[in-house]
Amino acid sequence: MTNRIIHSHTRGALDIVPHRLLRRRVRDVASGVEGELMAVINENVSDSAHEQWMELAYVRGASGREFSTAVTNIEPAE
Repeated sequence: MTNRIIHSHTRGALDIVPHRLLRRRVRDVASGVEGELMAVINENVSDSAHEQWMELAYVRGASGREFSTAVTNIEPAE
């Protein structure tokens, strides 16, 4: 089950997706950056009228700033 939220800066609703690593330390394999996994969201990433949905992981780095990456890029940090 997912929770649905509405953001005014996006093109519609977003689905919050459960993930086994939420609130745990993770690594983004694309950049090598580590941080805490704050959320996984199924988000429309399209710039056109044709929707393209993707699960994005939101990670809070050591600086306190969050960044997003594909959820498939996330692995537990050791």
